[in-house]
Amino acid sequence: MPLGWSNESSRTFVVAEIGQNHQGSLSTAKQMIKAAKECGADCVKFQRSNLAEKFTVSALARPYTGSNSWGRTYGEHKQWLEFSSDEYRELQRFATDHDIVFTASAMDAASFRELEEQLQVPFIKIGSGDADNVPLLRYAANRSIPLIISTGMLDWDQVCSIYTQFRHRKDVALLHCVSSYPTLPGDIMLRMIPLLRAHFPELTIGYSGHELGIQHSVASVALGAKIVERHFTLDKAWKGTDHQASLNPAEFGRMVRCIRAIERDVPIDASALIGRLREVLQGEDLDEPELLVALKEIDPHHRQLLECERPCFNKLGKSLVYASDLNCGTVLTESYVQVKVSEPKGLTPRLYDSVVGRTVKCAVSKDDPILMQHFKHI
Repeated sequence: MPLGWSNESSRTFVVAEIGQNHQGSLSTAKQMIKAAKECGADCVKFQRSNLAEKFTVSALARPYTGSNSWGRTYGEHKQWLEFSSDEYRELQRFATDHDIVFTASAMDAASFRELEEQLQVPFIKIGSGDADNVPLLRYAANRSIPLIISTGMLDWDQVCSIYTQFRHRKDVALLHCVSSYPTLPGDIMLRMIPLLRAHFPELTIGYSGHELGIQHSVASVALGAKIVERHFTLDKAWKGTDHQASLNPAEFGRMVRCIRAIERDVPIDASALIGRLREVLQGEDLDEPELLVALKEIDPHHRQLLECERPCFNKLGKSLVYASDLNCGTVLTESYVQVKVSEPKGLTPRLYDSVVGRTVKCAVSKDDPILMQHFKHI
Protein backbone atom coordinates (compact mmCIF):
# COMPACT_ATOMS: atom_id res chain seq x y z
CA MET A 1 0.00 0.00 0.00
CA PRO A 2 1.49 3.39 -0.98
CA LEU A 3 2.00 5.88 1.83
CA GLY A 4 -0.68 8.52 2.20
CA TRP A 5 1.89 11.11 3.28
CA SER A 6 5.20 12.53 2.05
CA ASN A 7 7.01 15.84 1.68
CA GLU A 8 6.11 15.87 -1.99
CA SER A 9 2.37 15.39 -1.50
CA SER A 10 0.14 18.44 -1.85
CA ARG A 11 -2.56 16.70 0.21
CA THR A 12 -2.40 16.65 4.00
CA PHE A 13 -2.79 13.22 5.61
CA VAL A 14 -5.40 13.62 8.37
CA VAL A 15 -5.42 11.12 11.23
CA ALA A 16 -8.33 10.67 13.63
CA GLU A 17 -6.72 9.47 16.86
CA ILE A 18 -9.37 7.27 18.44
CA GLY A 19 -6.81 6.01 20.94
CA GLN A 20 -8.83 4.63 23.83
CA ASN A 21 -11.75 7.03 23.53
CA HIS A 22 -13.89 4.01 22.54
CA GLN A 23 -14.53 3.32 26.26
CA GLY A 24 -13.55 -0.33 25.79
CA SER A 25 -16.55 -0.97 23.51
CA LEU A 26 -16.06 -2.64 20.13
CA SER A 27 -19.39 -1.26 18.95
CA THR A 28 -18.40 2.28 19.93
CA ALA A 29 -15.04 1.86 18.19
CA LYS A 30 -16.85 0.92 14.98
CA GLN A 31 -19.15 3.93 15.29
CA MET A 32 -16.07 6.12 15.67
CA ILE A 33 -14.39 4.63 12.59
CA LYS A 34 -17.50 5.29 10.53
CA ALA A 35 -17.87 8.82 11.89
CA ALA A 36 -14.20 9.63 11.24
CA LYS A 37 -14.59 8.55 7.63
CA GLU A 38 -17.69 10.71 7.26
CA CYS A 39 -15.72 13.66 8.66
CA GLY A 40 -13.09 13.29 5.95
CA ALA A 41 -10.28 11.62 7.93
CA ASP A 42 -7.77 9.60 5.91
CA CYS A 43 -6.85 7.31 8.79
CA VAL A 44 -8.08 6.06 12.16
CA LYS A 45 -5.49 5.26 14.78
CA PHE A 46 -5.81 3.26 17.98
CA GLN A 47 -3.29 2.57 20.77
CA ARG A 48 -1.98 -0.98 21.14
CA SER A 49 -0.46 -2.03 24.45
CA ASN A 50 0.85 -5.25 25.94
CA LEU A 51 0.32 -4.22 29.54
CA ALA A 52 3.00 -6.50 31.03
CA GLU A 53 5.52 -5.14 28.52
CA LYS A 54 4.56 -1.47 28.93
CA PHE A 55 4.13 -1.27 32.73
CA THR A 56 5.88 -2.71 35.75
CA VAL A 57 3.85 -4.78 38.20
CA SER A 58 3.87 -1.93 40.72
CA ALA A 59 2.67 0.59 38.13
CA LEU A 60 -0.26 -1.67 37.24
CA ALA A 61 -1.10 -2.35 40.91
CA ARG A 62 -1.38 1.26 42.03
CA PRO A 63 -4.89 2.34 43.07
CA TYR A 64 -6.78 4.23 40.37
CA THR A 65 -10.23 5.13 41.62
CA GLY A 66 -10.93 8.59 40.23
CA SER A 67 -13.90 9.65 38.13
CA ASN A 68 -12.18 8.53 34.91
CA SER A 69 -11.31 5.05 36.15
CA TRP A 70 -12.60 1.78 34.68
CA GLY A 71 -11.15 -0.32 37.51
CA ARG A 72 -9.84 -0.33 41.07
CA THR A 73 -6.19 -0.35 39.95
CA TYR A 74 -4.44 1.23 37.00
CA GLY A 75 -3.96 -2.25 35.57
CA GLU A 76 -7.67 -3.04 35.74
CA HIS A 77 -8.41 0.35 34.20
CA LYS A 78 -6.03 -0.24 31.27
CA GLN A 79 -7.20 -3.82 30.75
CA TRP A 80 -10.78 -2.63 30.40
CA LEU A 81 -9.72 -0.36 27.55
CA GLU A 82 -7.66 -2.96 25.65
CA PHE A 83 -9.03 -4.97 22.73
CA SER A 84 -7.91 -8.51 21.95
CA SER A 85 -5.98 -9.38 18.79
CA ASP A 86 -9.14 -10.82 17.27
CA GLU A 87 -11.05 -7.62 18.06
CA TYR A 88 -8.29 -5.59 16.42
CA ARG A 89 -8.61 -7.71 13.30
CA GLU A 90 -12.36 -7.13 13.33
CA LEU A 91 -11.83 -3.35 13.58
CA GLN A 92 -9.24 -3.52 10.82
CA ARG A 93 -11.71 -5.29 8.52
CA PHE A 94 -14.41 -2.77 9.42
CA ALA A 95 -12.09 0.11 8.53
CA THR A 96 -11.18 -1.54 5.22
CA ASP A 97 -14.87 -1.98 4.42
CA HIS A 98 -15.32 1.77 5.04
CA ASP A 99 -12.29 2.71 2.92
CA ILE A 100 -10.23 4.32 5.67
CA VAL A 101 -6.67 3.49 6.70
CA PHE A 102 -6.35 1.60 9.99
CA THR A 103 -3.31 1.62 12.26
CA ALA A 104 -2.23 2.03 15.87
CA SER A 105 0.49 3.38 18.09
CA ALA A 106 2.84 0.68 19.38
CA MET A 107 3.07 1.39 23.09
CA ASP A 108 5.80 -1.25 23.65
CA ALA A 109 8.07 -3.57 21.66
CA ALA A 110 5.68 -6.54 21.78
CA SER A 111 2.88 -4.40 20.35
CA PHE A 112 5.20 -3.12 17.61
CA ARG A 113 5.89 -6.69 16.51
CA GLU A 114 2.19 -7.57 16.62
CA LEU A 115 1.19 -4.58 14.52
CA GLU A 116 3.93 -5.24 11.98
CA GLU A 117 3.85 -9.02 11.71
CA GLN A 118 0.29 -10.06 12.55
CA LEU A 119 -1.95 -7.11 11.74
CA GLN A 120 0.40 -5.87 8.99
CA VAL A 121 -0.71 -2.26 9.32
CA PRO A 122 0.60 0.17 6.65
CA PHE A 123 2.59 2.19 9.17
CA ILE A 124 3.18 2.32 12.92
CA LYS A 125 3.08 5.32 15.22
CA ILE A 126 5.68 5.68 17.99
CA GLY A 127 4.20 8.07 20.53
CA SER A 128 5.97 10.71 22.58
CA GLY A 129 6.20 8.35 25.55
CA ASP A 130 8.54 6.10 23.54
CA ALA A 131 10.42 8.72 21.55
CA ASP A 132 13.37 8.28 23.95
CA ASN A 133 13.03 4.48 24.11
CA VAL A 134 16.48 3.62 22.77
CA PRO A 135 16.01 -0.13 22.13
CA LEU A 136 12.58 0.33 20.54
CA LEU A 137 13.82 3.09 18.22
CA ARG A 138 16.82 0.98 17.19
CA TYR A 139 14.59 -1.98 16.46
CA ALA A 140 12.18 0.20 14.46
CA ALA A 141 15.01 1.85 12.51
CA ASN A 142 16.05 -1.53 11.14
CA ARG A 143 12.57 -2.61 10.11
CA SER A 144 11.02 -1.80 6.76
CA ILE A 145 7.62 -0.63 8.00
CA PRO A 146 6.95 3.14 7.66
CA LEU A 147 6.86 5.12 10.91
CA ILE A 148 5.38 8.27 12.41
CA ILE A 149 7.16 9.52 15.55
CA SER A 150 5.86 12.20 17.92
CA THR A 151 8.20 14.56 19.76
CA GLY A 152 6.32 15.58 22.93
CA MET A 153 8.35 15.77 26.17
CA LEU A 154 11.66 15.72 24.25
CA ASP A 155 14.46 18.25 24.13
CA TRP A 156 16.09 19.36 20.89
CA ASP A 157 19.08 17.05 21.27
CA GLN A 158 16.74 14.07 21.54
CA VAL A 159 14.90 15.16 18.39
CA CYS A 160 18.25 15.42 16.61
CA SER A 161 19.11 11.92 17.82
CA ILE A 162 15.90 10.55 16.28
CA TYR A 163 16.76 12.30 13.03
CA THR A 164 20.23 10.74 13.01
CA GLN A 165 18.72 7.27 13.39
CA PHE A 166 16.11 7.68 10.66
CA ARG A 167 17.56 10.15 8.15
CA HIS A 168 18.37 7.28 5.79
CA ARG A 169 14.67 6.45 5.52
CA LYS A 170 12.21 8.17 3.16
CA ASP A 171 9.16 6.70 4.89
CA VAL A 172 9.49 8.24 8.36
CA ALA A 173 7.57 11.25 9.65
CA LEU A 174 8.26 13.43 12.67
CA LEU A 175 5.34 15.19 14.38
CA HIS A 176 5.65 18.36 16.41
CA CYS A 177 3.72 17.64 19.59
CA VAL A 178 3.24 19.07 23.07
CA SER A 179 2.12 16.45 25.61
CA SER A 180 -0.32 18.58 27.56
CA TYR A 181 -4.08 17.99 27.60
CA PRO A 182 -5.33 20.48 26.59
CA THR A 183 -2.34 22.48 25.38
CA LEU A 184 -2.60 26.22 26.00
CA PRO A 185 -1.81 28.60 23.11
CA GLY A 186 1.40 29.83 24.74
CA ASP A 187 2.79 26.29 24.75
CA ILE A 188 1.80 25.21 21.23
CA MET A 189 4.86 26.63 19.41
CA LEU A 190 3.53 26.24 15.87
CA ARG A 191 6.71 27.67 14.39
CA MET A 192 8.47 24.48 15.46
CA ILE A 193 7.02 22.99 12.24
CA PRO A 194 9.10 25.10 9.80
CA LEU A 195 12.10 24.64 12.12
CA LEU A 196 11.76 20.87 11.88
CA ARG A 197 11.35 21.10 8.11
CA ALA A 198 14.50 23.19 7.80
CA HIS A 199 16.68 21.04 10.06
CA PHE A 200 15.41 17.60 9.02
CA PRO A 201 14.58 17.81 5.29
CA GLU A 202 14.73 14.05 4.71
CA LEU A 203 11.79 13.42 7.06
CA THR A 204 8.12 14.27 6.54
CA ILE A 205 7.02 16.81 9.16
CA GLY A 206 3.55 16.95 10.70
CA TYR A 207 1.61 18.08 13.74
CA SER A 208 -0.09 16.17 16.55
CA GLY A 209 -2.29 18.64 18.42
CA HIS A 210 -3.87 18.47 21.86
CA GLU A 211 -5.27 21.98 22.03
CA LEU A 212 -8.90 23.07 22.13
CA GLY A 213 -10.46 23.98 18.79
CA ILE A 214 -9.19 23.62 15.24
CA GLN A 215 -7.42 26.85 14.31
CA HIS A 216 -3.93 25.81 15.36
CA SER A 217 -4.17 22.51 13.50
CA VAL A 218 -5.27 24.34 10.35
CA ALA A 219 -2.43 26.84 10.80
CA SER A 220 0.05 23.96 11.08
CA VAL A 221 -0.76 23.03 7.48
CA ALA A 222 -0.13 26.60 6.35
CA LEU A 223 3.28 26.31 8.02
CA GLY A 224 4.14 23.09 6.18
CA ALA A 225 2.70 20.17 8.17
CA LYS A 226 2.02 17.24 5.84
CA ILE A 227 0.28 15.18 8.53
CA VAL A 228 -2.28 16.40 11.07
CA GLU A 229 -3.33 14.14 13.92
CA ARG A 230 -6.08 15.04 16.38
CA HIS A 231 -7.79 13.02 19.08
CA PHE A 232 -11.37 12.17 18.12
CA THR A 233 -14.44 11.58 20.28
CA LEU A 234 -18.16 11.16 19.81
CA ASP A 235 -18.92 12.94 23.09
CA LYS A 236 -16.62 15.20 25.10
CA ALA A 237 -18.62 14.47 28.24
CA TRP A 238 -17.69 10.78 28.21
CA LYS A 239 -15.51 9.35 30.96
CA GLY A 240 -11.80 9.53 30.19
CA THR A 241 -8.93 12.00 30.31
CA ASP A 242 -8.55 12.50 26.54
CA HIS A 243 -12.06 13.59 25.60
CA GLN A 244 -11.67 17.24 26.59
CA ALA A 245 -8.74 17.75 24.21
CA SER A 246 -10.45 15.75 21.44
CA LEU A 247 -12.52 17.00 18.53
CA ASN A 248 -16.13 15.88 18.12
CA PRO A 249 -17.42 15.02 14.63
CA ALA A 250 -18.68 18.55 13.90
CA GLU A 251 -15.31 20.07 14.85
CA PHE A 252 -13.30 17.40 13.07
CA GLY A 253 -15.32 17.85 9.90
CA ARG A 254 -14.79 21.61 9.95
CA MET A 255 -11.06 21.11 10.51
CA VAL A 256 -10.76 18.81 7.51
CA ARG A 257 -12.67 21.25 5.28
CA CYS A 258 -10.41 24.11 6.37
CA ILE A 259 -7.28 22.02 5.83
CA ARG A 260 -8.42 21.12 2.32
CA ALA A 261 -9.04 24.80 1.58
CA ILE A 262 -5.68 26.04 2.83
CA GLU A 263 -3.42 23.22 1.62
CA ARG A 264 -3.96 24.40 -1.96
CA ASP A 265 -2.09 27.63 -1.15
CA VAL A 266 0.93 26.18 0.66
CA PRO A 267 3.56 27.56 0.96
CA ILE A 268 2.02 30.75 2.31
CA ASP A 269 4.20 33.81 2.81
CA ALA A 270 4.52 34.74 6.48
CA SER A 271 3.07 38.20 5.87
CA ALA A 272 -0.06 36.68 4.33
CA LEU A 273 -0.53 33.87 6.84
CA ILE A 274 -2.95 35.52 9.26
CA GLY A 275 -5.01 36.99 6.44
CA ARG A 276 -5.41 33.63 4.74
CA LEU A 277 -6.37 31.97 8.04
CA ARG A 278 -9.00 34.67 8.56
CA GLU A 279 -10.51 33.72 5.21
CA VAL A 280 -10.55 29.98 5.95
CA LEU A 281 -11.51 29.94 9.63
CA GLN A 282 -14.94 31.27 10.48
CA GLY A 283 -16.81 32.41 13.61
CA GLU A 284 -16.16 30.31 16.68
CA ASP A 285 -13.17 28.59 15.07
CA LEU A 286 -11.06 31.77 14.91
CA ASP A 287 -9.52 33.43 17.96
CA GLU A 288 -6.86 35.68 16.48
CA PRO A 289 -5.14 36.73 19.74
CA GLU A 290 -4.68 33.06 20.73
CA LEU A 291 -3.48 32.22 17.24
CA LEU A 292 -0.87 34.96 17.36
CA VAL A 293 0.41 33.63 20.69
CA ALA A 294 0.79 30.14 19.21
CA LEU A 295 2.65 31.66 16.23
CA LYS A 296 5.31 33.41 18.33
CA GLU A 297 8.89 33.20 17.11
CA ILE A 298 10.93 30.36 18.62
CA ASP A 299 14.26 28.60 18.15
CA PRO A 300 15.40 25.00 18.71
CA HIS A 301 16.12 25.43 22.45
CA HIS A 302 12.38 25.94 23.03
CA ARG A 303 11.93 22.20 22.32
CA GLN A 304 12.47 20.89 25.84
CA LEU A 305 10.41 19.15 28.48
CA LEU A 306 7.88 21.89 29.22
CA GLU A 307 6.31 22.52 32.60
CA CYS A 308 2.90 21.83 31.07
CA GLU A 309 4.16 18.39 29.98
CA ARG A 310 5.34 17.30 33.43
CA PRO A 311 2.00 15.76 34.50
CA CYS A 312 2.06 13.51 31.41
CA PHE A 313 5.75 12.74 31.93
CA ASN A 314 5.20 11.88 35.60
CA LYS A 315 2.31 9.57 34.72
CA LEU A 316 3.54 7.89 31.55
CA GLY A 317 7.24 8.69 31.13
CA LYS A 318 9.24 5.45 30.92
CA SER A 319 12.28 4.23 32.83
CA LEU A 320 14.94 1.57 32.61
CA VAL A 321 13.94 -1.52 34.63
CA TYR A 322 15.31 -5.00 35.21
CA ALA A 323 13.91 -7.70 32.94
CA SER A 324 14.50 -10.48 35.49
CA ASP A 325 15.73 -11.26 38.99
CA LEU A 326 19.51 -10.83 39.14
CA ASN A 327 22.17 -11.74 41.67
CA CYS A 328 24.78 -9.37 43.01
CA GLY A 329 27.72 -9.20 40.59
CA THR A 330 25.67 -9.80 37.44
CA VAL A 331 26.85 -7.94 34.36
CA LEU A 332 23.90 -6.35 32.58
CA THR A 333 23.37 -7.50 29.04
CA GLU A 334 20.66 -6.09 26.77
CA SER A 335 18.40 -9.01 27.67
CA TYR A 336 18.44 -7.90 31.32
CA VAL A 337 17.23 -4.35 30.60
CA GLN A 338 13.73 -3.23 29.62
CA VAL A 339 11.97 0.11 29.20
CA LYS A 340 8.64 0.44 31.02
CA VAL A 341 6.37 2.85 32.84
CA SER A 342 7.66 2.34 36.38
CA GLU A 343 6.51 3.39 39.82
CA PRO A 344 8.79 4.58 41.30
CA LYS A 345 10.76 5.83 38.31
CA GLY A 346 14.24 4.66 37.39
CA LEU A 347 16.94 6.01 35.10
CA THR A 348 15.87 7.60 31.84
CA PRO A 349 15.88 5.31 28.77
CA ARG A 350 18.43 7.71 27.26
CA LEU A 351 21.02 6.07 29.56
CA TYR A 352 20.42 2.62 28.06
CA ASP A 353 23.91 2.36 26.54
CA SER A 354 25.48 3.58 29.78
CA VAL A 355 23.76 0.84 31.76
CA VAL A 356 24.36 -2.16 29.50
CA GLY A 357 27.68 -3.71 30.49
CA ARG A 358 27.59 -2.44 34.08
CA THR A 359 27.84 -4.74 37.09
CA VAL A 360 25.10 -4.63 39.74
CA LYS A 361 26.42 -4.50 43.29
CA CYS A 362 23.24 -5.84 44.90
CA ALA A 363 20.52 -8.38 44.19
CA VAL A 364 17.62 -6.92 42.21
CA SER A 365 14.19 -8.14 41.19
CA LYS A 366 12.30 -8.19 37.90
CA ASP A 367 10.59 -4.84 37.22
CA ASP A 368 12.69 -2.97 39.81
CA PRO A 369 13.67 0.45 38.49
CA ILE A 370 17.34 0.68 37.53
CA LEU A 371 19.09 3.28 39.71
CA MET A 372 22.61 4.70 39.77
CA GLN A 373 23.34 3.35 43.23
CA HIS A 374 22.93 -0.21 41.92
CA PHE A 375 26.28 -0.07 40.11
CA LYS A 376 29.88 -0.27 41.17
CA HIS A 377 30.80 2.39 38.62
CA ILE A 378 28.56 4.70 36.60
